[in-house]
Amino acid sequence: MDEPQAVISAAQFRHRFHQRCDCEGFDQHGGDHILNPDNFSQDQFALRDASVLFGLIDRPDGANVLLTTRTENLSSHRGQIALPGGKIDTSDASPESAALREAHEEVGIEPEYVEVLGRLGDYRSGSGYRVHPVVGIIDPGFVLKINEHEVAEAFEVPLSFLMNPLNHQIGSAMWDDKERFFYKMPYGVGRDVKPIWGLTAGIIRMIYERVYG
Repeated sequence: MDEPQAVISAAQFRHRFHQRCDCEGFDQHGGDHILNPDNFSQDQFALRDASVLFGLIDRPDGANVLLTTRTENLSSHRGQIALPGGKIDTSDASPESAALREAHEEVGIEPEYVEVLGRLGDYRSGSGYRVHPVVGIIDPGFVLKINEHEVAEAFEVPLSFLMNPLNHQIGSAMWDDKERFFYKMPYGVGRDVKPIWGLTAGIIRMIYERVYG
């Protein structure tokens, strides 16, 4: 695989993304079944559609990805690190509009601050979601307004860290009496570590494979 450089600007990622868009396999779906072929298949569940924003903040010293920590009172994935996003409503015109709506509702980013580059194939989770990752570049002039009901914290992680396969680990846990494997990408050290894992890490891994694989 073609490993990205130490620092990645938003412009560099944009060029690479569009360069790979027409490649065979760019829009193929991914999912938890890839690491767990014996636990569940991609067609095992009646999947609910959701959309997330993989948003690159265009910082002068390299692009950062905006992530959130979900509050403990949510019904699914509570307390976990996530990309802004949620279920696709019937009023949403597309996965792109759903991702932009959710980003605005969760962290206050106005849609006009986001340049949508496109989206990848969907990611099918063992928890029953068909997630559509929407990739976009966020103008750093946005004002963060956290919805405290849904988001406990919002923070940034360098894109170069997330796109470095050396930071992609595989963990496991017991689920329904079976060992389930998942990606994890812990960012930081000690008490400040951000435990990026599960669905979010799986989507990030899929983006890495599509754009840099």
